[in-house]
Amino acid sequence: MVKNQIKRLIKSVLGFKEANLLDLLKQKGLQVGENFTMRDGCIIDFSHAWHITIGNNVTLAPRVHIIAHDASTWYYLSHSKVKNVTIGNQVFIGAGSIILPGVTIGDNVIVGAGSVVTKNIADNSVYAGNPAAFIMTTTAYIAQEKEKMTAENCFNRSYSEAEKATMEKKQRVKQMAEQYGTAFVE
Repeated sequence: MVKNQIKRLIKSVLGFKEANLLDLLKQKGLQVGENFTMRDGCIIDFSHAWHITIGNNVTLAPRVHIIAHDASTWYYLSHSKVKNVTIGNQVFIGAGSIILPGVTIGDNVIVGAGSVVTKNIADNSVYAGNPAAFIMTTTAYIAQEKEKMTAENCFNRSYSEAEKATMEKKQRVKQMAEQYGTAFVE
């Protein structure tokens, strides 16, 4: 945590922001669709960015790594392996996940936090784990979560940290998460 804070401080002092990084990656050949969100600490293979294609409506949660090369062969072959990585449309990749070279992630996919994606993921799938494994369809997952939503445990954006929710609002969300097992915030 302290390491990330130091990195952010250095970046801010030097005027280096995540938006600048994305622009540099695009200059290196990264292809990104509309409505792409990359949270703090994400690493997209800078040295092989042109091997990576990301679709529309994609979110990378904090500390996601997308890697298009494997240098494990360098000392033996004097060459690194390079493979393309493709991420489809309407994809959420959870915090701390790693996407390895050669992977294609389909459309309407959710990758759980901390996952290591070593193989292709089909459309409409939820995957999690190390290595990432199929959990259920995205359709089934969303239906399952929707059933958990009630008038009491759903909150508008004013209850979020992004909107600087009051401590009273935070406590209300916490209470409902405890009572219902989960709460939902816009």
